[in-house]
Amino acid sequence: MNQLYLLRNLGLATVIVAILNQQVLAEANTTKTSHTAELVTIKDIPQAKNIQHPYTNIKEWVAQQEQSSPIIQVTGVKLNQTQSGLEIILETSVTSDKLQTSFKSEGNTLIALISNAQLKLSSGNFLRSEKPIAGIKLLQVTNQNPGTVQVTLTGEDGLPKVELFDSDEGLVFAVTPAVTSAEKPTPSPSPPTAPLPTDEESLPLPGSETQPAKPSSASEEPIELVVTGEQEEGYRVQESTTGTKLPVPQRDLPLSVQVVPQAVIRDRGLTRVEEFTENISGVTRFPGFPFAPGYRVRGFGESYQQLRNGFPDSAFINPHGFANVERVEVLKGPASAIYGGNFAFGGVVNTVTKKPLDQPFYQLNFTAGNYNFFRPAFDIGGPLTANGSLTYRLNASYESANSFRDFVFNEDYFIAPAFTWRVSPRTTLTVEYEYFKISNNIFGANFPPEREFLQVPISRYLSEPDLGPTTGTTHWGYYDFEHRFSDNWRFRQGFSVLVAALNIGSERLASTALEPDRRRLKRESVKGPQNNQLYTLQNEVIGKFNTGSVRHNLLFGVELSRFAYPYTRSSAPLASIDIFNPVYGARPGTYTLLDSAEFGNDSLGIYIQDLVELASNLKVLGGIRFDSVYSFNENRLTNELTDRSDTKISPRVGIVYQPTNSTSVYFNYAQAFAPNTGYITRTEELLQPQTGDQFEFGLKQDFFENRVSATLAFYQITRQNVPTADPDPEFRDFFSVATGEQRSRGIELDIAGEILPGWNIIASYAYTDTEVTKDTNPEIVSDRLPGVPYHSASLWTTYELQSGNLQGLGFGLGLTYAEDAEVILPNTFKIPSYLKADAALFYRRDNYRFGLNFKNLFSTRYYDVDNGFALIPGAPLTVLGTVSINF
Repeated sequence: MNQLYLLRNLGLATVIVAILNQQVLAEANTTKTSHTAELVTIKDIPQAKNIQHPYTNIKEWVAQQEQSSPIIQVTGVKLNQTQSGLEIILETSVTSDKLQTSFKSEGNTLIALISNAQLKLSSGNFLRSEKPIAGIKLLQVTNQNPGTVQVTLTGEDGLPKVELFDSDEGLVFAVTPAVTSAEKPTPSPSPPTAPLPTDEESLPLPGSETQPAKPSSASEEPIELVVTGEQEEGYRVQESTTGTKLPVPQRDLPLSVQVVPQAVIRDRGLTRVEEFTENISGVTRFPGFPFAPGYRVRGFGESYQQLRNGFPDSAFINPHGFANVERVEVLKGPASAIYGGNFAFGGVVNTVTKKPLDQPFYQLNFTAGNYNFFRPAFDIGGPLTANGSLTYRLNASYESANSFRDFVFNEDYFIAPAFTWRVSPRTTLTVEYEYFKISNNIFGANFPPEREFLQVPISRYLSEPDLGPTTGTTHWGYYDFEHRFSDNWRFRQGFSVLVAALNIGSERLASTALEPDRRRLKRESVKGPQNNQLYTLQNEVIGKFNTGSVRHNLLFGVELSRFAYPYTRSSAPLASIDIFNPVYGARPGTYTLLDSAEFGNDSLGIYIQDLVELASNLKVLGGIRFDSVYSFNENRLTNELTDRSDTKISPRVGIVYQPTNSTSVYFNYAQAFAPNTGYITRTEELLQPQTGDQFEFGLKQDFFENRVSATLAFYQITRQNVPTADPDPEFRDFFSVATGEQRSRGIELDIAGEILPGWNIIASYAYTDTEVTKDTNPEIVSDRLPGVPYHSASLWTTYELQSGNLQGLGFGLGLTYAEDAEVILPNTFKIPSYLKADAALFYRRDNYRFGLNFKNLFSTRYYDVDNGFALIPGAPLTVLGTVSINF
């Protein structure tokens, strides 16, 4: 059979010469079984004299040959992990050598076009897998048009190497990821694979000395993917960015970074972002403002410790919607070396949003539950242009709900568009925006931190039902621009803006104390506008280079930010209420202006970090940041301005050693600081910043053939200059001094992954010992910090049937335990220990998913503690039903 191998970069003259000389080519009696990725095989070429229509270029000539070829159906796609990478097998009913394949590349993306095939899977015509193996960011198989199948491979650190093989099962793509800086592939005994030529290079002709690696043995069982739409990560997340601002495998980090991915969010039926805390060790929540929760990480609860897509997202009010949340990452321990002075001590919580999609995706969700919970939402995305250079994502939701608490309601609207523009193969721009509008009366349901409220029904409402609600809107947006100068060097610029405005309604209850009878609560109504403005500009250069045999992963950045919080409050007297037998109907008295002020800070941060690979199993992380912070506090009633400037250097160093491919041992040390914004001394000066440091060492271990990962950490954190009351009784109620000291030390264990096919687990345990070690008030020295249990643990596990008539049916079970915790300083009483159970039942088939989630299955009584200011009862049995449809 005569064959002519056409190379994409050959000119027309070369093709004509090849046609005229094909008579002298010897007939080949053997069938070629291997060819390189960019090789296009055209069969049954007619003699030059028989060509009836002239063609002016290769593209027209090849198109004519493709049109004459029959369309071949691809009925299945299988993945098979090999020593050097991955095999993708496209199953066909005919011999795979009839598939006509060509390749093109853009940056780290390789695209294979099979011009005479059509994808016909049993469950749909689209397959997508994010991070199927280390080094490959995206694998996608879809129909480009009715006669062309497109296979897309995007590498993490470079262009993947691909070879094609014919087999009895179908066409085999042998994929080898580019060698990454943080994880080099295990050497394979097979001969090395030749690098994929660029567009400017010619391909090797048949018979060249470079021999392709063979497919894996048949003993390696392939994994069949039958997926439509998006396929998110499982419970085990292999890579994160929060710890270093770089995409680094978890096992290569000398840090404790835990992730709650989309699969857990979906399976648990989460409707609020703060619910993730039940799945990560050493993290508890305190409610704060509506939809603006705060977190304690390793015992320390900070107002300023939240990120959104790596940008500061912290302030007193930062309400966000939940529909566009992809996952939550938590970096434990001081983070000043990379994020600055507002991210100190316990750790940071980074919420990662959903990104624009390269392929069409349409999903509708509807959730309903008890307490009149009603929440429709949609998630759509895909390309906006024919060449895919402009893609989008749009998430939106509406929620209306009552509550287990008397008279409490909530209504909110949320919409979040996102766009990515691939300006060129090396330049991208991503823009996101969120609009969130709320109306609720949640404030009146919080309990003051008094022992008697542990005996009050959790449904009790302490404000007046007919007073005005709290309303507010949040506008959040950011852009992320990136340009790659080469495969090793890139520049990134990002800008984020958060503008949140709340109008605290007259239902806002300021509870002063219980009266002497210990049953009547003194009340005061407080209302007024409160605003939050946060602007951040980041510029970063990221590079990879070698010094001898040592590999460097360098990050250099400059960050500018401004935070301002203007507010005005008015108060009015409100009659007391019997907390055990309430009678409603009281009206507030005359409102008088209480205060009007603005506080905040402007900061400049310069940071540098290097992840150094001394050997394939030995890595060192070093980083340091210089911060200059200007803090201010302006009293708008008196026009008095109090300000101060501070500079601080925050270092961090860590080392990780990997004795085996499944084990990592690490150590880190870090320093941190945080401005004491808003605290004033009796001489009307702002307090000097808090400072602190951490020592941590730990072990990371993979189990069950690397399907399950565990992290065990031991740490101690100490912080100084903690604001405490002025020691002079005359001033202690109004002014502060920075002489306090607190310490936290503990043990944490986190486990996540897939034990067996269909059986997922995420579990945690924490021992947290927090203590006040110095204070002007001797009564609280040696006391525990509020809201932090000594022992806490959680388990969530699901199992989904993998075959049979009930394939797709799944079950979930969760347990959350917390030992009793102190409520206030000084320690006078505790919230009781509790064990809470959750359950789930779900079924998915084709493009549908039905789920039932049972939260707090046995209506266990438990409370959250708002840093000594309030007790917030947890919800009893809550049932949510969700229907999801993918188009």
